[in-house]
Amino acid sequence: MTTVFKQPKDLISAVGSALGSSDWLEIDQQRINLFADATGDHQWIHVDPERAKDGPFGKCIAHGYLTLSLVNLFLPQIIDVQGVSMGVNVGCDRIRFPSPVPVGSRVRGNGELVSVEEIKGAIQSVVRVTVEIEGSDRPACVVDTISRYFPA
Repeated sequence: MTTVFKQPKDLISAVGSALGSSDWLEIDQQRINLFADATGDHQWIHVDPERAKDGPFGKCIAHGYLTLSLVNLFLPQIIDVQGVSMGVNVGCDRIRFPSPVPVGSRVRGNGELVSVEEIKGAIQSVVRVTVEIEGSDRPACVVDTISRYFPA
């Protein structure tokens, strides 16, 4: 479910709010292989299912940075800030990978509005995205994303 803000300034009164979750997404071997090709990271724990069977995770796992990159897919499903001329990604803080994502798992992003401030006529927000693994008590990734919204 997407949380909608009609204007960037509306974020200010929502600090500390849960924003909801994205849709679930299955992490299949093809996605992992494509990420390996895009980044050049072909470590066997990601791309060699036969060898990974005998490895520490019992099967291939997604790259941590693949999991992080999915936050870009999840954010628009979590939060929609309207009334902007543009929004920009400023960066991320506090990135952690508490648990690996085994191939075949389903993940989703869950958002919380951590802070908001006005900067140079724009509204900057920090949204903590927790990437959950279906059926797991531990998240795959926790990251504070920083976005800046310029009013229309």
